[in-house]
Amino acid sequence: MTPDDPATAVHVKSRPGAAPGFFAAEAAGLRWLAEPGAVPVVRVLDVADESLTLERLVPDRPAPEHATAFGAGLARLHDAGAPAFGWSPSDTSWFGPLEEPFDVPARSHERCGTFLAEDRLRPLAERAAPTLGPDGTATLEDAIAAIASGAFDGIAGQGVERPSRVHGDLWSGNVLWTAGGAVLIDPSAHGGHRLEDLAMLALFGAPHLETILDAYEQAHPMPSSWRLDLPAHVLFGLLAHVVLFGDSYTTQTLVTARRVVERADDLRR
Repeated sequence: MTPDDPATAVHVKSRPGAAPGFFAAEAAGLRWLAEPGAVPVVRVLDVADESLTLERLVPDRPAPEHATAFGAGLARLHDAGAPAFGWSPSDTSWFGPLEEPFDVPARSHERCGTFLAEDRLRPLAERAAPTLGPDGTATLEDAIAAIASGAFDGIAGQGVERPSRVHGDLWSGNVLWTAGGAVLIDPSAHGGHRLEDLAMLALFGAPHLETILDAYEQAHPMPSSWRLDLPAHVLFGLLAHVVLFGDSYTTQTLVTARRVVERADDLRR
């Protein structure tokens, strides 16, 4: 979100010809994320077919104390839970930039692996196949099969995670730092695995990332090897970049897919 002129009190996102329910889905996601009061979320003021009116936020430099609060709050947000994996607070769900979003299923699943494989990864794998080529597509399918098997339904092979209340597109650009702390914007909110958000946050780096993650672990302890599971939960985000932006993300996506398979093999031993 780009701040408007300081004299204005609102920020209006608009997209002429937006698909039916596009902005309503974002508004529902923001309200759902705000519901537990765990972490600040930009406030929805109005929603229309082709626009969304939000409170205007004034950016500021990220501060370590705000990163600590954000990490702890993000853990509480995830712990607030969701009805099922893949469940969405709206009938439709979207992922990607405002200029070129794509719809994703909003179906409920009992298992995380089924949700990720069938509703997120395989549909994109079909679209990315011409870019990835036969060998790359085969590598990706091996990773999808490992995820579908349930190898990553827990964290580091310990137990099975319940559905978390996740932002769903938590790269660093969707965390807006203000004088009062970090605020969530532009979600693709759904019931998912908590590592989805943490993996996306780490993908391109974020201010005070280690402080955020340390505070998260203080609020929600996890196995010491949890970061080894991140490739399985960032693969969707990378594959989306292949579909949206092309070949420049192919190498990183396939390296990540191979790491998923290797990690799944390790967890089975």
